[in-house]
Amino acid sequence: MRLLSLVCAVVLISAVAVTGQTRKPAPKPAPRRAAPAPPPQPIKTMPEMACPTPLGPGISTRRAYCDVMSGRDPAGGVLITLPPHQGPVSLTFDLHNRHTYSEDQMKANRTFARYTAVIGVLAMDNTLLSRAVVQSEFRKASDLVERIGGGAGPGGVKAVAPTGTEHVTIVIPEEENEVSLLGEKLIVDRPEGSATYASPGRPIAVISNVMIEYVPPTPPPTGRAGRAGAPGQ
Repeated sequence: MRLLSLVCAVVLISAVAVTGQTRKPAPKPAPRRAAPAPPPQPIKTMPEMACPTPLGPGISTRRAYCDVMSGRDPAGGVLITLPPHQGPVSLTFDLHNRHTYSEDQMKANRTFARYTAVIGVLAMDNTLLSRAVVQSEFRKASDLVERIGGGAGPGGVKAVAPTGTEHVTIVIPEEENEVSLLGEKLIVDRPEGSATYASPGRPIAVISNVMIEYVPPTPPPTGRAGRAGAPGQ
């Protein structure tokens, strides 16, 4: 009996020792991390634009038209401000030629004109980023894009109106925050001959429907920072 009691005691002590060795403390819960912010999505919008010589609103679309003047100083061109962004910015606009409409010329069948306008897109340090060209012919009134309001003509329209349309897309490098549109030259072909205009301060072309598409900067991380180093710790 004494031997049996001794064996039972040894077995019980061994079981307790094994249980104490295999029991592990409950794991601490992992610190809660803030969910990562979704990547910024591209934004397409009308940019902030300064037009020194607005042509006026279209009477049909109410779209704003802006003359692009020839010049050499980017500060004197059509200025387009780019909002904070990451990566390149896509700049789009419609480029038109300018035509002075005359009912007398229409009656005399002397309306034909072929226009070729060249403008530059420049950085503010005068670096040429790209060029855009529009070429079109005018023969009849329906060749006009639309008439421009605010004039003294019949129906309150101006004699000058946009003709021809070239949809232009230009990629602006990421480091640029503002660009300028300046006219370079205008070639006009008429039955009586051709002429080229490039002197500073002359209207070369017309733009409308200016838009940009860009990706905004990535927002800073949100949520609580880790507890390490927090006050009072």
